[in-house]
Amino acid sequence: MQMQRRIDWAKINKIVEETPEVKTFLIDVPEDFTWEEGAHTHFALKGFNEGEGPNRELIRHMSISTLPNEGAIGITTRIKELCSEFKSILKTIEIGTEVALFKTHSNMPLKEEGKNIYFLTAGVGIATVRPLALKYLQNDTNVPSIHSLNVDSSAQYVFTDVFTTNEEKNFTAQYVNSRDAFYAEVTRLVQADKDGIYYIVGSNDFLKENIALLREHGVETSQMMIDKRASFLEEFFGAEAANVEVK
Repeated sequence: MQMQRRIDWAKINKIVEETPEVKTFLIDVPEDFTWEEGAHTHFALKGFNEGEGPNRELIRHMSISTLPNEGAIGITTRIKELCSEFKSILKTIEIGTEVALFKTHSNMPLKEEGKNIYFLTAGVGIATVRPLALKYLQNDTNVPSIHSLNVDSSAQYVFTDVFTTNEEKNFTAQYVNSRDAFYAEVTRLVQADKDGIYYIVGSNDFLKENIALLREHGVETSQMMIDKRASFLEEFFGAEAANVEVK
């Protein structure tokens, strides 16, 4: 007999408008539901499992933008005027609505190895590393410093309360609104520190472009972190995928 996958249903308890196009949905934490920084989950709407097979139009793979000590599961996403069926529902979804969470896993926890960390993120991809930044800022960790670099052409940046420079904590935050400015800054960062750990979060093309740029400047594959399961790593790292640490 095939074991049934656990599906947790929980209510949305708050909706935060981060910008006119970006919302964070704060969801009650189900009993025995656990996660760590850098986690993602499958976030599904009512009706996704009512047919013979799952309705994939009602399911999305989402990062969890909160830490457990914040008391809620945060899902942050951009919802544009023209959008999918899934996001059209999210536009008008109400507090108290139940949503489903399943297949929760972390591919990119905070690596506490005595090396500087760099977050290279695009748009709301910064939501993935928000919990890592909070863990670093809230606790003593074996990380000398963190630098966050985010590109968003809308210039409507999110989580600026967390991603703000804190000299006392050796935490710096930088935002740019063009890819050219972003890659110029990545080049400057990697020329100054080839031994750091680089977390990359964005579209598949964004990942590939950054991986190529980092490699060009001598950064090893083992120093790069992306939010992908082991079965997808070869697409981004080629034969070097074997050198990537997978949890």
